[in-house]
Amino acid sequence: MTKNWVIAIDGYSSTGKSSISKVIAKRLGLIHMDTGALYRGITFYGLSHCQNADDSIDLQQLIDDLPNINLVFEKKNDELQLFLNGTNIDKEIRQPQVSANVSQVAKLPEVRAFLLDTQRNIAKTGGVIMDGRDIGTVVLPNADFKFFLTASTDERAKRRHLELLGFGENISIEEVKQNLIERDKIDSEREIAPLRQADDAILIDNSDLTKEQTIELMLSYIK
Repeated sequence: MTKNWVIAIDGYSSTGKSSISKVIAKRLGLIHMDTGALYRGITFYGLSHCQNADDSIDLQQLIDDLPNINLVFEKKNDELQLFLNGTNIDKEIRQPQVSANVSQVAKLPEVRAFLLDTQRNIAKTGGVIMDGRDIGTVVLPNADFKFFLTASTDERAKRRHLELLGFGENISIEEVKQNLIERDKIDSEREIAPLRQADDAILIDNSDLTKEQTIELMLSYIK
């Protein structure tokens, strides 16, 4: 039976982890959890409530404020959307300012510890697919299936740029590319739970694959 499977999908930003996970979850009858959205939610809170004079996030204040942060996923239009203290922030967490700051927030040990129990509790009963950067290595090391998604920087920048244009953001593709490079560096070099492929994870390079081709390839391993 597939309903109790636990599937971990890790990988670089803009490789389609979240959107691909949603489709696979729907096809297999699993619950999908976008863990990156949780880190973005805390980053959004920091930008809204813990800003320094130069618009950067006061990280110590954010750490002190963690007990005041309540993040939950609620089902809206057949999709799980993120709510912060009762307010839907699903669109807000995709803003460029959040993207530019999320890696700094995600590397804080206090933030990772704060969210670790949340993620594990959701997966306890099984029947879940979770995507992020340390799911297969830290959060769910005993997952039934593990995948690691990668793609070229240029291809990821192109995808992310199109996504931002769709949100009405006016940003150059070069800015997007530089943001991705910086995030890759921070995510891969942080001391706590760095982005890396689990030893038993299946590597998927979708630089030259469509979203549907990537999904079918991953499902072929699961089936």
